[in-house]
Amino acid sequence: MNLTGAITCSLVFLSANISSNFAQVTSGYNPLKDSLRYAGEYHLRNIRQLTFGGNNAEAYWSFDDKQLIFQSDWEDINSQPCDQIFKMNADGSNLENGKKYIRVSTGKGRTTCSYFLKNGNIIYASTHAADEKCPETKMFAGERYVWSILESYDIYTANADGSNPKVLIGGKGYDAEATVSPDGRYIVFTSTRSGDLELWRYDFQTEEYMQLTNSLGYDGGAFFSRDSKKIVWRASRPSGKDAETYKQLLVQGYVEPKELNIFIADADGKNVKQVTHLAGANWAPFFHPDGRRILFCSNHHTLEKGGRTFDIFMINTDGSGLEQITHSETFDAFPMFSYDGKSLVFCSNRRADRKISRNTNVFAAEWIDRPEKVDMDFKSVK
Repeated sequence: MNLTGAITCSLVFLSANISSNFAQVTSGYNPLKDSLRYAGEYHLRNIRQLTFGGNNAEAYWSFDDKQLIFQSDWEDINSQPCDQIFKMNADGSNLENGKKYIRVSTGKGRTTCSYFLKNGNIIYASTHAADEKCPETKMFAGERYVWSILESYDIYTANADGSNPKVLIGGKGYDAEATVSPDGRYIVFTSTRSGDLELWRYDFQTEEYMQLTNSLGYDGGAFFSRDSKKIVWRASRPSGKDAETYKQLLVQGYVEPKELNIFIADADGKNVKQVTHLAGANWAPFFHPDGRRILFCSNHHTLEKGGRTFDIFMINTDGSGLEQITHSETFDAFPMFSYDGKSLVFCSNRRADRKISRNTNVFAAEWIDRPEKVDMDFKSVK
């Protein structure tokens, strides 16, 4: 997976009665047909592939769980040289126009970090106002793997079909990685407007901005909890020589995502708590529907082999109970629960035939909160 143009923008906090959403139904499940599931993936069932080529990332649910919005460079649907934003039906069926995918960005510049607004309209980051051409990005600065922090990114809103795009959050510096609070009032996003990569909150009602973080390091990819009172995000906290390197790279328009951990806080930035204390890149976090656990992506377990394999993990908000969720031994990331808590969307390099692939596709699966014997005994389909 090429993450240069896929800086994740990686919720949910429900009351105790959410347990009714997790009723387990074994009847009708045929493990032999679950060809995209791997042994050890106890919590995933009936995995469905929704895209079939190129790099497709950051797929996020609409508020009614009927559609997904994502970014893609897949040449079958995107004739542009870099990522554009698309929508599709979550069940894989055709849209009203008879096609499976519809582009909802302008088709110009580079786009990233799309999300649905509560009214069905969309939000995403784009560079097209600065230059309609695809901006140059680098995967390496010197010998360091880096993400490009393009100052030409502004945050746009548009109608559900992509029409009438307007700048919502712009100005000097990088503005991207926006997600929307479930109550529809706030947007949390990452910006360099204060000189560092910090989290900011925009209030639709007052049109006011609030800076949520102020520690040196990269704060990004934040999501709100389901009650809109909490946020979860990834952050680096460099010190010493690493801090100087961080600042030098940022001036050049890059960030090195090698040391990231997961943090939570109140939605106003107070009561910050570091959840993970793991080596490597720990990112793309998302709250479990019970509000007591977090899913996130990590390579901490593969660093001795080069750290190129990423899996989705789950951890309690107090830092205990680390559990590996995916086991494809490829790339699994960008998890998001549906709003009813029954499904998980994620992106992966997995294939049903188990062949090695560089393509990153969108997948959806039933979430099994309490695995049954059929899940614990599951063997990969060959």
